[in-house]
Amino acid sequence: MSRKKLLPPGETLLHPITSAVEPIDLAGLFPVKQPLELELGCGDGSFTLQYALANPGRNIVALERLLGRITKLDRKGHRAGLKNLRLVRAEAAYVLEYLLPPGLLDAIHVYFPDPWPKKRHHKNRLISEPFPPLAKRLLRKCGIVYLRTDNIEYFEQMLEVFGDANGFEAVETPESLKALVTDFEQEFNSQGIPTNYAAYRSVGE
Repeated sequence: MSRKKLLPPGETLLHPITSAVEPIDLAGLFPVKQPLELELGCGDGSFTLQYALANPGRNIVALERLLGRITKLDRKGHRAGLKNLRLVRAEAAYVLEYLLPPGLLDAIHVYFPDPWPKKRHHKNRLISEPFPPLAKRLLRKCGIVYLRTDNIEYFEQMLEVFGDANGFEAVETPESLKALVTDFEQEFNSQGIPTNYAAYRSVGE
């Protein structure tokens, strides 16, 4: 990606990671304190932009590791004047475990994560046994994890992982959230491939 395509300092929604160990001050990234949500692997950002525009009373941090994707989203979000969106370029699993402070998030969104379809690669899936405890630590009381995938085998694993996890209860995904469809999602839905939804609320201490 050419440097001239990047927004100059002060005109970017992208927050640089300056330490591999110090937690990111998520709340401090925004000019207004309000409910805070995290999207892991925002991809082309089509959901991210829709959600941020539709929910000005919520602050959204979106993570994506691919430079081209997050740079494009940065430009679109900046042009839209989104004061409630910030972006972080990083690997989701590392950020979850090491760089986020506990108990701040009202929701975590994970949409169409890499399914790693080959069995020997299943260990690389984001939604696996270590994920619920990490999410539990980061969420406020009654915070929710929202999941979507088109891969039925991975979806079954998601249900099993959260079904076996302590401190979560299954809830319905709101229709208003389902109505925000990603470009990728539109494409496979048009081919007759359905979206699988799941959501889990943090309960207890």
